[in-house]
Amino acid sequence: MGRKVIITADGSSSIYVESLDECYHSIHGAIQESEHIFIQSGLYSDNLKRMQTVSILEIGFGTGLNALLTYFFANKTGQKIYYLAIEPYPLSTEELKALNYSDKLSFPQTDEVFQSLHSVEWGRPEELSEHFVITKHKISALDMVLPENNFDLVYFDAFSPEVQPELWSGIVFENIFKSMKHHGVLVTYSTKGDVKRALKQVGFRIEKLPGPAGKREILRGIKC
Repeated sequence: MGRKVIITADGSSSIYVESLDECYHSIHGAIQESEHIFIQSGLYSDNLKRMQTVSILEIGFGTGLNALLTYFFANKTGQKIYYLAIEPYPLSTEELKALNYSDKLSFPQTDEVFQSLHSVEWGRPEELSEHFVITKHKISALDMVLPENNFDLVYFDAFSPEVQPELWSGIVFENIFKSMKHHGVLVTYSTKGDVKRALKQVGFRIEKLPGPAGKREILRGIKC
């Protein structure tokens, strides 16, 4: 898949996939994008920020940045996070070493936590702290089997609809919808018309929110 590490506008690393002409994060800033969309608009939304326990599904584990920020957010707030991540194409050791999140984030032991997120055994839950348990599956979103009525929050961070439209289909969103609890939240960066229609068709109530730097809007879906 021809990948290389790049530096985005806020100084943080991302991965560029040459064959797809696609970046794992916004070129305007990987960390600021992840914090804005998945933490502030997702985990810190009114539906979730007061919950003691939150079950999260991430579609597109990628560099592990969303999981890393979630880990430290949970340790700060005292929430207990159960984190299930889907990633069919994990990064190599060399690629992980080239990412600079440990230099750009001021959390304690950032590098150790980052390495732990990537070294956990596939398919088995691992408790990285009293506030964070992660399970990773090396599988495509098209093939995942999810428990029903389980997740409070979904980070939908797959490659763009232009590159992988099949991942943004009604079939995938229906599978996710069934796996979510009532009033569960889904957040994603894409506001494409086809995405909004697919989310509405399976039952989500969607709302547009202000986007991070370089992006006017993002989407949040609520399971009603």
